[in-house]
Amino acid sequence: MAVTQAWTRDTIRPADWTVPLPAPALAELRAVLSQLRRAPLPTFLLDPADFALDACRATMAEVRRVTREGPMFAVLDRLPMAEMNRDEAIQLYWLLFCLLSRPVAQKLNGRMLFDVRDTGAKLKPGSGIRPTVTNVDLRFHNDNSYNEAPPDYVCLLCLHPARQGGISQVMSVATVHNALQERFPELMDRLYRPFWYDRHAEHAPDESTTFAAPIFERADDGAVKARLALSEIFAGHELRGERMDNPTAAALAAVQSVFDRPELRVELDFAPGQIQYVNNRATGHARTEFVDHAEPERKRHLVRLWLRDAGRRGYRG
Repeated sequence: MAVTQAWTRDTIRPADWTVPLPAPALAELRAVLSQLRRAPLPTFLLDPADFALDACRATMAEVRRVTREGPMFAVLDRLPMAEMNRDEAIQLYWLLFCLLSRPVAQKLNGRMLFDVRDTGAKLKPGSGIRPTVTNVDLRFHNDNSYNEAPPDYVCLLCLHPARQGGISQVMSVATVHNALQERFPELMDRLYRPFWYDRHAEHAPDESTTFAAPIFERADDGAVKARLALSEIFAGHELRGERMDNPTAAALAAVQSVFDRPELRVELDFAPGQIQYVNNRATGHARTEFVDHAEPERKRHLVRLWLRDAGRRGYRG
């Protein structure tokens, strides 16, 4: 059964988004590990062209298909974590996703790999603290909606899940748009006009702390692209000291009401070694609040990569 971009929980199944890592691909990755153990290299110098990865290329081509022609997200299942340490897993992760697109900077300082784990930090508008370094419930969002050049794809490698909670959730942007169009047609015009987003301090000292962009826009092919980030929009208006008018508040409440509909989303239990890959502007993703293990080495830990082919590899694109 073909999967349209505007899927719901009842029209999609795990086989539609799961891409197994087959035995030939695993054999190639084990050979890479053996080479790196004999002659180590920094992660950022690893180039797929330097290794025999034909089976991995075929596997990642299927990931690309699923994220461009299928449900727009995929779960690669999975790296054999018992055979490697965390640093080695990250290096294989880097090589696999270099087969798909270019990793790009996730912060203005050029940081390429981002650790998604609870640091105990507390959220505050303009502080630069991102929700990804807390254990709070994350609403549906598209990564880096407050930047001129958001990543095309977001990748998450699970090193260790939480003791409780931290469930990954995914929702189709096309489904969100259709639901809003059906229930709140009078608000659609507002959703296509700019909102203020908190830039999370990713800007030069003399630049604005906020970024203006609409929640929805149309790509050249007519597909809907989104910048879902309600928390950043509320924080952006607070930073500017501007009171939201009634149409703005109503539009955001309407978006949240769609997020709250469980039949429109799927939930994914992350297992160690699994990698989630989402088409960023076409798929909203979220995470439930979580409780960590007491032992530091067992705390929830994901490693995120952003991929983008267009523009430069810096944060601004």
